[in-house]
Amino acid sequence: MFTILDGNDFPLKGADVSNTSLKNNAKTDSTGTAKLNSNKNDIIRVQYNGKLLKEYIANGNLNQIIRIDGNNIMVMMQKKVVLTNDIKLSPDLTTASTQAVYNNDLIKSTVTSVKNALTGRLAGLYTNQTSGRPGLDEVSVLLRGQNPIVLIDGIPRDLTMIDLEEIESVTVLKDAVSTAMLGLRSSGGAIAITTKKGFVGAQQISLTAQTGFQSPLKMPKTLGAFDYANLYNEARRNSGDQPVYTQSDLDAFRTGSDPIGHPDVNWQDEVMKDRSTFSRYDLNFRGGGNTARYYVGLEYQNQKGQFKESDLNEYSTNTSFSNYTVRSNVDINLTPKMILGLHLFGRIGNYTQPGSTAANIFTSILNTPNNAYPIFNENGSYGGNTQFQNNIYAQTVNSGYRLNYRRDIITDLTLRRNLDDIVPGLWAQALVSFYSGLSENTDRSKSFAVFKQTGTGSTASYQLFGVNGTQNNNTSTDYQNRQSYVEGAVGYKRNFGLHQIDAQIRATSDNVNSGGDLSLNYYGGSGRASYSFDERYTAEVAFGLNKTNRYPKGSPMGFFPAAGLSWNITKEKFMPKFSWLNDLKLFASYGRTGNDAAGYFVFQQFYVGSPSSYFFGTSASSSSALRQDVLANPNVTWEKGDKLNLGLKTTLFSNHLFLQAEYFNNKYSDLLTSPNLSSIVGTTVRNLNVGVNRYSGFELQLNWQQSFGDFSYFISGNASTLKSKVIYQNEVFREYSYQSRTGQPVGQQFGYIADGLFQSQAEINATAKIAGYNPVPGDIKYKDLNNDGVIDQFDQAKIGTDKPLVYYGANIGFSYSGFDFSVLLQGVANRNLLLTGNSEWEFQNGGFGQAYEHNLGRWTPATAATATYPRVTVGNNFNNNIVSSFWMHSGSYLRLKNIELGYTISPRFTNKVKVSSIRLFVNGTNLFTSASFDRVDPETNGGVYPIQRVINGGLSVKF
Repeated sequence: MFTILDGNDFPLKGADVSNTSLKNNAKTDSTGTAKLNSNKNDIIRVQYNGKLLKEYIANGNLNQIIRIDGNNIMVMMQKKVVLTNDIKLSPDLTTASTQAVYNNDLIKSTVTSVKNALTGRLAGLYTNQTSGRPGLDEVSVLLRGQNPIVLIDGIPRDLTMIDLEEIESVTVLKDAVSTAMLGLRSSGGAIAITTKKGFVGAQQISLTAQTGFQSPLKMPKTLGAFDYANLYNEARRNSGDQPVYTQSDLDAFRTGSDPIGHPDVNWQDEVMKDRSTFSRYDLNFRGGGNTARYYVGLEYQNQKGQFKESDLNEYSTNTSFSNYTVRSNVDINLTPKMILGLHLFGRIGNYTQPGSTAANIFTSILNTPNNAYPIFNENGSYGGNTQFQNNIYAQTVNSGYRLNYRRDIITDLTLRRNLDDIVPGLWAQALVSFYSGLSENTDRSKSFAVFKQTGTGSTASYQLFGVNGTQNNNTSTDYQNRQSYVEGAVGYKRNFGLHQIDAQIRATSDNVNSGGDLSLNYYGGSGRASYSFDERYTAEVAFGLNKTNRYPKGSPMGFFPAAGLSWNITKEKFMPKFSWLNDLKLFASYGRTGNDAAGYFVFQQFYVGSPSSYFFGTSASSSSALRQDVLANPNVTWEKGDKLNLGLKTTLFSNHLFLQAEYFNNKYSDLLTSPNLSSIVGTTVRNLNVGVNRYSGFELQLNWQQSFGDFSYFISGNASTLKSKVIYQNEVFREYSYQSRTGQPVGQQFGYIADGLFQSQAEINATAKIAGYNPVPGDIKYKDLNNDGVIDQFDQAKIGTDKPLVYYGANIGFSYSGFDFSVLLQGVANRNLLLTGNSEWEFQNGGFGQAYEHNLGRWTPATAATATYPRVTVGNNFNNNIVSSFWMHSGSYLRLKNIELGYTISPRFTNKVKVSSIRLFVNGTNLFTSASFDRVDPETNGGVYPIQRVINGGLSVKF
């Protein structure tokens, strides 16, 4: 008996399996199983739709697994479409807008969160990573401009740090008909994660071990002590003050002759490593029979951080992340018509960081110049002074450590009964699920003293700042969350000749306890029904009917209906038969969705304690006095989305080319936005359901794959556009139309419009200026948009591009004679990048902060024609350091996101060692970036824990 699995371990139904030695053959069933006699060393050939997929040398065992590695059958297979509530449908029975990525692609990414593995792979899904800190490097995601809900096996879960090996597929649900059953949580779309289950077939054991090195992509380039001191003197003169560094000081910085009195410390080099390690180990078991099927997966993951450590410590002060996960999915046939599913998940995550915290260390790096103090004084004590009492090296290795411990446990229990004995096609299901999450902190930070050394040698004196404290030993709880989910469903699915019907209704209750808040309960019902005729015409309706306890009593339940139609034109008799056109399908959907954004009991009026009260103008002290808190919104309701989706799917040229193109237009109304009434009512007012926004765009998916004997290759790509517009908000009166937020893209940045740099006093005299500020040559000049002769708030307008956001990805690969290779490119266009603050501007932090290489491009009389930066000053410059177009740059970029090369050892060898397959691989993540503005990483913008470049290698063995 042979079990045929594709590259993602899906059973391959309908494949032709033949023994060329014994001249017998069989076809695989829905479990991928073909019953075929064989002897050791017989040649087994697997074909699909007449196409040779693999030749296999039989090992003589009773049960054998044949894997069709690579991507050469991904398009051929009609995989089920995954919707909400873990509903799996034939593509002919749904009109939903979806796209999926499978395990074979996910595991190529060396990441800790499944969200990170989706970057560049799915049309409509925009990702952005703002930190590379171990375990906390998850990307933020937007699906067609909205925040999608995450579903794991159909249940809403805020948990995406799970084992990539345990994931069967990840599907994005984009339109109204695909998410309507989520009701109040349907507007943002959904990311549906499906975990692996058992199957009928011989046991499959898989072991993967991999390890690699990480290095930071980009960090701000700071100035050395000599350049810093020169520039600081210049800034002092520009600010009307006297320089503080003498020529002898400058000479000492330049020559390094006085490392104590005139230090030059590159803090990034001193406290950060060039590289760190990443490792992951996975072991899973899968198989079963007609009575029980199982999948069990175990993973250990360890990611080290960038901070250096000291051998003097008996504990780690580095940032690090270790993760242990276990997944057990077991399905048992209690009777021929009843299946019990018991799915368990457990995760333990451990996070460490220095006692002063990673965030504070990066802040110190931005606020501390290279010449502030030495790392160590002559006597070995930590350097410091009145202004800088947090020695960054001591913060890194001598501030103790902090631990964060997280535990997540999930139990899902499902009972499904086939009711064919009552009505053919009828079924019923009950589901009970429980989740428990805990995050605990252990604080073992400690203080340290720094000393300012005066003089050298035996005459040196040391001034103490701070204290050498004892190590703390405190514990606290971040959160303790619980979720109980209960669902009951009844469905009907049956074929009547050319007619196919699939319908169901569900009742759900989702109760969430987060920290000390009162429980949040979503309750109600949902349903869907689809009808298909001859796989030509499909009609589908779906709805959600639910509410939560965050709305006033007596509020009606929210009703969120959606409907869709599809038409397979190639099945029509009038359609000409083209050899190059295999399939052409049009689909459309429209519906209303909901978003629960009310907040914590905002419909109730709260009163808070006040130290005093006022009666007729007289203050009266009273410990029991109360005052009104933020004004309640007793009419709060859910936000709504009206979503239109139009699409086309086609396969061409003998199924080599797949194309899907879609247009969407979504209007979101009753958005909770500021009423701008505080000055009228005299107190802060809750947000009101008054906002209206619109999002629209196009999406394109292309896949081409082809084989020539042992050589096969694929090219896939996706591109998306996103245009947004504020239709209405209760906007304050603005005298000038160019200042109106209404009609602009959602989140449009406003600021002053820079018009170059002042070059002369004559130009200053002839130009409008900020009231109360006297500019000088080298300052930023702004446009006087209302021509009133003054630069003020009435001259602020939109800055940056307002073109639709474009994001895209391309995946290219091939396989030949055991080798496989793939490349993933990912990019964004028409993205704004606003750079401000102490990682951009010079001498912040009260005038004592860091300066950077790009500050050397400042304006001076000698560089007036080529300056790229305004004149430098000390501290905040009221004219230059305001939000303006001068600091707005293009955030467009193209990144080589992932590359992998693998080799699968020939079955002629693996059969001898009783192994199904052995694969060696090397891969890389974030290897190269081309950005329109390349001074900073386009995602993190500098000044935070940098995104990591990873080079990784591993071994995968399957038994």
